[in-house]
Formats: sequence, structure tokens, C-alpha cells
Amino acid sequence: MKADRVPLFCGTALAERIERAEAQLVAKGSEAARRRRRDTAGFVIPFAGGLASFAEEGSPLNKVAGLGFNGVPSAAALDEIERAFTACGAPVQIELAHLADPAIGTLLTERGYRLASFENVLGLALQDEPERITPPGVEVRPSGDDEFESWLDVVADGVAHSDTQGVPQHEEFPREVIENAMRDFTAAGVRRYIALRDGVLAGGASMRMAEGIAQLTGAATAPAHRRRGVQTALLSARLADAAAAGCDIAVITTPPASKSQQNAQRRRFDLLYTRAILVKLP
Repeated sequence: MKADRVPLFCGTALAERIERAEAQLVAKGSEAARRRRRDTAGFVIPFAGGLASFAEEGSPLNKVAGLGFNGVPSAAALDEIERAFTACGAPVQIELAHLADPAIGTLLTERGYRLASFENVLGLALQDEPERITPPGVEVRPSGDDEFESWLDVVADGVAHSDTQGVPQHEEFPREVIENAMRDFTAAGVRRYIALRDGVLAGGASMRMAEGIAQLTGAATAPAHRRRGVQTALLSARLADAAAAGCDIAVITTPPASKSQQNAQRRRFDLLYTRAILVKLP
């Protein structure tokens, strides 16, 4: 770290921006899942400044996101979303930033929610246009529609074999569920990138830009191409594109103490805040 570098400070206004963008991504992904299935199952319900989403059975999009910056939800509003999740046979999972109104945490624990895990949100200020780093033999470019299945295969494989370093995650998803979620994110407007090493597909990544925020929504490198600078090239390309598009911050979500968090901090991302994952079973 340079001596004159000031870590990015996250106040409640910035946290609210990031949580709003996260809620929008969840909503768009959930709506894309409904279009993919061509049915009316699932829901997206506005909820106390955030939203409640159910995409399909077992989906990582089944959650409450963006809560905590627009007042404490009423008992009636909580009753409504709890009934909606119960009707789908799913637990209620609420992601609550530690910068949110503390009264919400008290309310949820009184209603029987239990703490399941945490996740960290890290950010990087895009003050100057980031340098594109291209290690020898590595090329990063947007992924074409004809490359979607290859991109999906390498990214889903990376997500399915996630970090074992750090705090264990409270849930795991089958590969089919991961692939469906990635399809839905793509339909929701996520940009896809592929990395080639010596002309061979070596990795993939994705990013969504909204309201000046670049959400880094996943990246993976095929095992045979690891430790060759592929991840660095994928990250630098996305950051450069985000800055060129006018984004002022890039964010990434990781499990606590994970390799993903360690790598992000090595690339000068700062820990902004932590989300508590609170769950209530049907």
C-alpha cells in the first residue's frame, strides 16, 4: 500500500447505495428466473426500502436484500413476506448490513430469526482509470453469445468449488442451481468476460454496473491455468471498463477471511461493512 493512500470510508449513505444496487440485481435476476421458467411462480415484494425475492427452489436469489435504510419494517410487512416464503416451502433469509438500523436486528431476533453466517462487502474507489494488466499470453475480452455455454461452464465450476479458507459458508448450491442463477444474472444485464491463455479458454468473470457502482459478480479460472495472472487480468479489465463507464466505486462480496477476501484486499479493496445472514425456518 502506498503511504499516501487513504482507505475508502463507508458511511451509511454509501452502504445504502450499495445495498440498493444489490437489491436491484436480486430483483432482476428473480424476474429473469420467472421468464426462464415461463410461469408465475416466485415473487419480488418491495419491503421496507429493500425487497423479498423467491426465484425458484434452492436458488441463491431466495432472500431479503436491501433492508435497513428506510425505517424498521412493520409487523404486518414481516408477516406478509414470512407467509410468502412459507407458501413456497422456503426459509426466510434476510441479509442485514451492520450499518443498518440496529432496531431491525432486535426485531428479527425477537421474531425467532437466528444468525446463520456473515459476508463481507469490500470496495475500491475508481478515482483514476485503472491500468489494464495483461500478462504474457493472456487476453481478456467480452464474451460473445456463441461462447455463453463455455463461459458458464468455467464460471459455474469455480463457484461450485468455492473457498475453503476462512469461515465456513452456511449454504452450498448444486451445480444446476448455480448455472440457472448465472443464466438469470446474464438475462438481467450482467456483462460477461472471458480470458484466453495462449488461445485457450482459461477463465471467466462478470460485472453489473448501476448507479455508479460496478458489482463484481463472480470470476473463476480453470485449474490448468491458475497462477498465470488470469484473475488479475479479468479484474483489471472490469475495473477499467467500469471507470470508463463513469462508475466511482467497484464492490465485491466475499465470505469472511476467505481467499477471495484476501485477494481483493491485495488489490487494494477495502472492507466496507459486513452483512449478517439471519434465517427463520418455515
